Amino acid sequence: MSFRVAIVGATGLVGGEFLKILEERKFPMDSLRLYASDRSAGKRLSFMGEDLVVEETSDDSFNNIDIALFSAGGDISKRFAPIAARAGAVAIDNSSAFRMDPEVPLVVPEVNPNDIDTHKKGIIANPNCSTIQLVVALDPLHRVNPIQRIVVSTYQAVSGTGAAAVEELRQQIANIVEGRQDEVAPKAYPHQIAFNALPFVESFLDNDYTTEEWKMVQETRKIMHEPDLPVCATCVRVPVYTSHGEAVNVEFSQSMTPEEAREILSSSPGVTVQDNPKGNLYPLPVSAAGTDDVFVGRIRRDFSHPKGLAMWVVADNLRKGAALNAVQIAEAMVRQEMLTPTK
Repeated sequence: MSFRVAIVGATGLVGGEFLKILEERKFPMDSLRLYASDRSAGKRLSFMGEDLVVEETSDDSFNNIDIALFSAGGDISKRFAPIAARAGAVAIDNSSAFRMDPEVPLVVPEVNPNDIDTHKKGIIANPNCSTIQLVVALDPLHRVNPIQRIVVSTYQAVSGTGAAAVEELRQQIANIVEGRQDEVAPKAYPHQIAFNALPFVESFLDNDYTTEEWKMVQETRKIMHEPDLPVCATCVRVPVYTSHGEAVNVEFSQSMTPEEAREILSSSPGVTVQDNPKGNLYPLPVSAAGTDDVFVGRIRRDFSHPKGLAMWVVADNLRKGAALNAVQIAEAMVRQEMLTPTK
């Protein structure tokens, strides 16, 4: 059984990861169509040794498509994901457009795969990158010892903003190293990102939290089926190209030792424990880049609370934080025979 797949936003960073991951994982496909804006139409992208032409996304793009993978921004998803669903495709959307819609499941396959079957609109939402790695690391512990509170601080790579931000960091570093400080003009961000840390991601809300921080609060609750779970997030953009880091403090219902947490996480799907501080072994963004797992280390007691643990969580934000998670949703639907190929 194989399927007709479309990627919307194929020329972006996440679109490129979709192409890599579909090929690496040998997703069962009859055909693949690539879509983007009119500016990118006509470009050619390589897939399985073949050059595919990128087409402009239109209302007719989803005829005879089984799975539409979206990574082109909320406005594009709001317009075209419902069109794809009405045409008979399942739209798996990487934007924030539908995440909190009660009729749209928000899915991390390692955590809540059964929610896939609850979709009513033909749309399944992919969570925020920072949320995905957080819940993959915490849900196995939560199942054993219910979590009472989460405090998380993120260290987020510039690739989460897009290709322009990656290039801006590269150019700023080059200009500063070469002594051209006056040429470090920020565009993707309101301040210089090179050799700096920006204590906000996206935009500020009236409550002084950012939209990224509020996503982590709401999405974590929805994915883990804990609508009242206390979550406090502080999101920081750092001069790293790929992979987000998170410093996480967790309060459990009962005391849990670091050894117990390591044992649980070591046997959890999608998790790799790297935790030998004396040997300088702990998760690093540069090591996580290009990989699929969520890496957890620095697991230790939180001495500020008798039932608390602290840990460090890292994952590739373009892969597990975006493209891979979406493809895993599609794979789960195939395994559960939720998809019928277009004839």
